[in-house]
Amino acid sequence: MSDRFSHLWPPQNERISAALESVYCDGDWGRYHGAQTTMLEGKLFEYFDCSYVHLVCSGTIGIELALRGLGVQSGDEVVLAAYDFPGNFRCIEAIGARPVLADIASSSWSLCPESFEAAISPSTKAVVVSSLHGGLANIAKISAIAKHHGILVVEDICQVPGAVVNTDRVGTFGDVAVLSFGGSKLLSAGRGGAVLTNAESVWQRINVFKERGNDTFALSQLQAAVLNPQLDSLDDDNALRTRNALKLIDRTALVDGVSGLSYAEGETPVFYKVAWLLKSCQQRAMLLAEARQLGLPLFEGFKGFAKRSERRCGKPVSLRNSECASDTTVLLHHPVLLAEDSVLEEVGAQLVQLFDQMG
Repeated sequence: MSDRFSHLWPPQNERISAALESVYCDGDWGRYHGAQTTMLEGKLFEYFDCSYVHLVCSGTIGIELALRGLGVQSGDEVVLAAYDFPGNFRCIEAIGARPVLADIASSSWSLCPESFEAAISPSTKAVVVSSLHGGLANIAKISAIAKHHGILVVEDICQVPGAVVNTDRVGTFGDVAVLSFGGSKLLSAGRGGAVLTNAESVWQRINVFKERGNDTFALSQLQAAVLNPQLDSLDDDNALRTRNALKLIDRTALVDGVSGLSYAEGETPVFYKVAWLLKSCQQRAMLLAEARQLGLPLFEGFKGFAKRSERRCGKPVSLRNSECASDTTVLLHHPVLLAEDSVLEEVGAQLVQLFDQMG
């Protein structure tokens, strides 16, 4: 992240400081399970209206545990978008299953329902659905398709904790959902994650796998302590980030050669990144070089998996949108969205200038 905005994240406030002091004073910091993890589990139960929570050491291991909890085994196929976080692909490989690629919807950077359905085979056991860069997958439609075909759904909500579709939180549509508490995430403990489900069988399979004389993938009391006050303020923080992200999206919407996110009625997004598509990878390289000179935290998107060999993954459908996203996505990191109005206005003007120059 640019030093210009590094003071805005991770959050530093009296509530977090007091929570850390409390853990130190009562000795809870040295325990696997204690008051802070119990409190965090309770908050997640309530926030996501779920029955079971596993607190884990990272969102990435959370995806692997979710797949294991669903009973995905060697030889099964798991569909995911060809534009996605690389750890999700590797988690599928780690359990011996075969990744099968589907395309994204160009307006959301997230799995396209029609492409997902076209990628289904008799060997398909599960689908990993990531909502990325402020975009929201059409999780209701994807879940309906999956149910029709007897396929299990993992919701990767690592970038969108608190997003809502109609009146339901993203993370409550599938069979299991995964959160990340990585250093840059909207709920940050430097590291960590959570697996959420309503299915006791899923919870139990995960519990058996991670119990090896101790809780192998545990979240610490210190991590839980800093997360509890953040979860209390998540909706308010998301509202501020979303308001400011939409200002930037609106301001750049009329720039030729640049396209951004769009939303369906009833969707309430949250923003870990703000995404735009440019015309070419060459244009992106020039823009990012200019952005570095201005101190703007603009970065490339994911490289994606479309170029990986068919020895490693299935490619039964066109991946055109994913290829485009891999080549031309630029991302603005979320701490900017917490800046004062005057700073946000300056960032908006700089973005328009940069995009205009690339036109």
